[in-house]
Amino acid sequence: MATIDDFNKLDIRVGKIVKVEDYPEARKPCYKMEVDFGPEIGVKKSIGQFTHYKKEELKGRLIAGVVNLPPFQMGPAVSEVLTLGFPDEEGKAILVVPDKDVPLGGKLF
Repeated sequence: MATIDDFNKLDIRVGKIVKVEDYPEARKPCYKMEVDFGPEIGVKKSIGQFTHYKKEELKGRLIAGVVNLPPFQMGPAVSEVLTLGFPDEEGKAILVVPDKDVPLGGKLF
């Protein structure tokens, strides 16, 4: 069982997707994204299975992401941030979306 100390080790922040590209080299359908987490953290790369969204729907959207995990190699690209989502009834990844009033870089507590 995880403890509150385990939870507190995660740095979950609000970011805004600023760039979305197809990632055909991935084994499963994915997008390569760049996410702006504000001036303290900056822009980070993320790879996610959010391809049921159109790229235009994702660009400019606020998301929640774990910013302090080690980089993860996914084929030829590296994901620096874990973009958070939940599966819907069909298993599609649905983004965790913060309220619009949360500033970029805002930390979950």
